[in-house]
Amino acid sequence: QVQLVESGGGLVQAGGSLRLSCAASGRTISGVAMGWFRQVPGKEREFVAGINWSGQTTGYADSVKGRFTISRDNARNAMYLQMNSLGAEDTAVYYCAVTRYSSIYYTRAGAYPFWGQGTQVTVSS
Repeated sequence: QVQLVESGGGLVQAGGSLRLSCAASGRTISGVAMGWFRQVPGKEREFVAGINWSGQTTGYADSVKGRFTISRDNARNAMYLQMNSLGAEDTAVYYCAVTRYSSIYYTRAGAYPFWGQGTQVTVSS
């Protein structure tokens, strides 16, 4: 089992930046892929960004490409999401997720068995 805790969410004005962190415990996450997802009420959880086990391969949803950057620090058992040029459409609860064995990330939420509790990001316009 692995436990995930997100932090760094909050209220920010449009055009601003936030950096989300995901701290893992219970097992090392250095050999498995991770991802960030977000969800707004009434909608399905959607893929935001993914990163492979080494951090060398990343992928982004079209809506965040060029504005968000995913990274990880395996030595710290952590993952990050740098979010720049935030807009009202980015308002959501953001979740980090870990695959059980896969070294490559997936864009579908069902591929991730481990999730954090989420952190709220609110962008005011």
